[in-house]
Amino acid sequence: MFRTSDAAWIGKLVLSGFTATPENPQLHRTALGAQDTVPWTYVKDPADLLIELRAAGTTIAALELTDTPTYIADITPQQFPLALILGNELKGVPDHLLALCDYALEIPQYGTKQSFNVSVAYGIAIMNLVESFRAGSA
Repeated sequence: MFRTSDAAWIGKLVLSGFTATPENPQLHRTALGAQDTVPWTYVKDPADLLIELRAAGTTIAALELTDTPTYIADITPQQFPLALILGNELKGVPDHLLALCDYALEIPQYGTKQSFNVSVAYGIAIMNLVESFRAGSA
């Protein structure tokens, strides 16, 4: 996700829970130096940060399957700045964080599993969101 964030020129990654941070040697092997180019921070539970971001005018969106999805392609440039929340590989985004979100974003899927690896889903989502943002900046 660090490499994808670098490619998309993401302003900051906020890591939480049991997510590995750049101090972890395994992260260095997969990030290939992007851990040094992407600003990041760690918070145990991001709920307070999400509240602060919303108060500052940031749209909060979870990448999660819900009963009321918004497709990523429907996000407009007017909805930026946007914070994208990703959940645990198996459990998804916790309910207390979903309650703080403006949108639950969904990636259209056509197979039977309806499931992406979190880092793959992040790559698909973030590159689509960047394209939406750039379309509004042109």
